Amino acid sequence: MDAADAAGGDDTYDQAREELKKFVQNFQEDDMNGQVTYKYLEHLQRVADRQQKRVEVELDDVAEHSGEALSEAIRCNTQRYVEILADALDDNMPDPSGAAADEDIADVLLRERSTRRDNDSNSDPQQQVPRELRRRYEVRVLPRTKDKCLKLREVKAERIGQLLTIKGIVTRVGEVKPQIKVATYTCEMGGYEVYQEVKQSKFMPLFTCPVPNCCTNGRLQLQTRGSKFGQFQEIKIQEEADEVPTGHVPRLMTVHLTGEITRSCSAGDVVTVSGVFLPTVSTGFKQLHAGLVTDTYLKAMSVEAHKKSYNDYTADEEVREFIEQCLEDEEDMYSKMAQSIAPEIFGHTDVKKALLLLMVGGATRQMGDGMRIRGDINVCLMGDPGVAKSQLLKQVCNLAPRSVYTTGKGSSGVGLTAAVLRDPVTGDLVLEGGALVLADMGICCIDEFDKMEESDRTAIHEVMEQQTVSIAKAGITTTLNARTSVLAAANPAFSRYNTNKTPEENIQLPAALLSRFDLLWLILDKPSRANDMQLARHVTYVHQYGHHPDLEFEAIKPKLMRGYISHVRRLEPSVSPDVAEYVVDEYVNMRQEAANDTAGLGFTSARTLLAILRLSQALARLRQSKEVDREDIVEARRLMSLSRSSVLDAGEDKEAYTGDDAVSMIYKIIRDFANKTAAPAVNVAEVLPRVLSRGRTKEDLDRCITEYEELNVWHLNDARTVIRFVDGDDKD
Repeated sequence: MDAADAAGGDDTYDQAREELKKFVQNFQEDDMNGQVTYKYLEHLQRVADRQQKRVEVELDDVAEHSGEALSEAIRCNTQRYVEILADALDDNMPDPSGAAADEDIADVLLRERSTRRDNDSNSDPQQQVPRELRRRYEVRVLPRTKDKCLKLREVKAERIGQLLTIKGIVTRVGEVKPQIKVATYTCEMGGYEVYQEVKQSKFMPLFTCPVPNCCTNGRLQLQTRGSKFGQFQEIKIQEEADEVPTGHVPRLMTVHLTGEITRSCSAGDVVTVSGVFLPTVSTGFKQLHAGLVTDTYLKAMSVEAHKKSYNDYTADEEVREFIEQCLEDEEDMYSKMAQSIAPEIFGHTDVKKALLLLMVGGATRQMGDGMRIRGDINVCLMGDPGVAKSQLLKQVCNLAPRSVYTTGKGSSGVGLTAAVLRDPVTGDLVLEGGALVLADMGICCIDEFDKMEESDRTAIHEVMEQQTVSIAKAGITTTLNARTSVLAAANPAFSRYNTNKTPEENIQLPAALLSRFDLLWLILDKPSRANDMQLARHVTYVHQYGHHPDLEFEAIKPKLMRGYISHVRRLEPSVSPDVAEYVVDEYVNMRQEAANDTAGLGFTSARTLLAILRLSQALARLRQSKEVDREDIVEARRLMSLSRSSVLDAGEDKEAYTGDDAVSMIYKIIRDFANKTAAPAVNVAEVLPRVLSRGRTKEDLDRCITEYEELNVWHLNDARTVIRFVDGDDKD
């Protein structure tokens, strides 16, 4: 029997009914103890004992027992075969085992009706008790494991009636409502009961009694308690951002959840839904409208919500080999992956490192009392036009396993958080998640951050720290998850950074908002002959050959990078006691520097300490390490110092600053360290981390040591590893 034969003819359906009865009776499988059991008979026994309300039939089992042809026929005509399968299950339903379950109103009514029908010879089909009314369970058909998950754009008209599996993001969740399945009427004059099975979302109630032996045109009264109702919920899913072609509007699909699978997901979840693709048929009063297809929807058979969508990227064999290779070779993945982010964009080495750490993120801590400390890293890129801020955002959006891209002018407050809309089906108010909710467990990239309205910008304050969206609108009070990293890009207040203005005047963002960014990076377009020549050569090379100039290594493919990031995000690095003491010392030093800073924009608070921990945990994850070491703290401190100095030193001549001023700064670091330790000599290895954490390099340290050695301020040993001040310099 092939799918074509199964699609038509009552004889074919009768054969399928008999075959499915045998399948339910005879299908066997081995349990966990290795014993052979009758899988579906045991399911039915639990249904009879009122321990189970759903029977899931796997098409893999049907194919194994009855052949591929019947399995394919069910897949291609699922809506009809679900009824046949339900009849086969009814025919094999056993009696309850043990003590009988407590009767409810439905049991009493069914017993009364059965007694009445046995004494009545009336054979009118509308007076026969429908099987659906006697059925106390739901039938779900699960697809084959070999069936691929379709994109929303691949669901077309030829798939109507078929069993599909799709994946998307839940954007709207309606309220759970009762849905009538069997309407029971009583004739007011003759007393007969009439039943009407409801197959569609809308139906026309019966008004006059159709029983021939009853009175003429007797009026029917709907029995609410005698009818059968089920749970119904409507949700809308949207295709994921990486599946939307550039310039296209994301596709949406309506999904109907019924019975036990209602309330199985919420707005922002990534879900995999299996169900039957069906048209919605209008059933208006006029026969002219009958059969008019007005919409399509997916009648869900199963719903699986993925709180994290990263496993999909690590299942590839090539990605797994790359992860194992990195672990064995102990490569410097930090710098290589950072340079592999948009290699067509010239420079911005440290900025790319910061963006890499943003994609990796730190470890989220859940306290025993319910308090949650975020691990996601927030970064703001501010700079002159033409420094590739938007391109960097786009690249991060493409590389991140889950991301949402939006712009300041194109986003309102409710568009970022959540909107309250009226459901066209039920007429109730429902929540529709915004960009931050849809980016849950991912990254939300907001371009043109400075062009947002102030009232809209304040909507993300709660998200950036508490990672929730609290809604109190139109009688709906709830809290949605928005566990996302925020990557924002903005221009200075005067389009270009005005060196005659203070940093506060140039940035013009509230201090409360700036403190929520772990890194605020100012990227300026300053004329420099050497740098401009390198930039021009890089850009012309890209336009000439269509790819970036060769690196010292082969750039990592986006697919491998995405898989590696997905893998390391599972790690939860911890901080050892000795590293914790070092973090404490560094934080105290930062507080002292901020207290002595007269230029403003210090913003050194407990959030700064948490930012250091988050950045260092991301660095440990990149090394696939379960512990944060001192070098991670040093690098995190270096990035924070560079981001802060990019703002404070924006009006300075960078070449002059990195010369004499760098030497003077390092000398002060060495002097302060010697005063703190009260030792006549200083070990260079102990000073180097402090120099690096202030945004300086080892070459700057060597230049400082040489210059002050020539000035006879200190001497070095033969190995040049120990600095000893001349004649016990007071170092004050």
